[in-house]
Amino acid sequence: MEKRLRLEDAPTTPTALSDRAIENLSFIRRTMEASGTFTAVSGLGTMAMGALALAAAAFASRFPFADAGLRVWAGAAVVSSVVGGYAIVRKARRRQESALSGPGRKFMLNFMPSVIAGAALTVALAAGGLTALLPGTWLLLYGTGVVTGGAFSVRIVPAMGLAFMALGILALAIPGWGQTLMAVGFGGLHLAFGAIIAWRYGG
Repeated sequence: MEKRLRLEDAPTTPTALSDRAIENLSFIRRTMEASGTFTAVSGLGTMAMGALALAAAAFASRFPFADAGLRVWAGAAVVSSVVGGYAIVRKARRRQESALSGPGRKFMLNFMPSVIAGAALTVALAAGGLTALLPGTWLLLYGTGVVTGGAFSVRIVPAMGLAFMALGILALAIPGWGQTLMAVGFGGLHLAFGAIIAWRYGG
C-alpha cells in the first residue's frame, strides 16, 4: 500500500518544479522591465514635432500672441502630442516593447505632471492677461517633464530637457523674446535632438 502511494505521488514533483521555475522566470522578467531603460523615444517623431513647431511659429507670427497666436501654438501643441505619442507607440512595437509597461509607464508618469501643470498655468496666466509669460512657462515646464521622464530613457533625452529649461528661464527673464525662443526650442531643439536620437537609437 505504501509503495502504491509513493508511486502516485511521484509525478507531482516535476510539475511543482516546473511551476516554481515559471514563477522565478516571471519574477526575473518583471524585475528587468522595472529596472530597464525606455528606448522607444522616437527621434523621427521628435523631428516631426520640431517641424510642426516651426510651421506654427511662422503662422503665429502674423497675429498678436495674446490673441490668435496663442491659439495657433495651443493647437500645434495638441497635434504635436498626437504625432509624438503615435511615433513612440510605433517604435515600441517595432522593437517588441510596450510603451506603457515598465520603464515606458515610468516615463509617462513622470512626464505628465509637468504637462498638467502647464495646462493649468496657461488658463490662469491667460485669464490674468499675463500671456507674455506663457512662452517661458511652456518651455520650462516641458523641459522639466522631459528631464524627469527622461531619467528612465537614454541620456540624450534628459539633456534635451535641460536645454528646454534653459530657454524657458531665458524667456521668463526676457518676455519680449518669447515667441522667438519657442521657435528655437520647440522647433530647433526638437529637430536637433530628434536627429541625434534617430541616428544613435534607431528611428
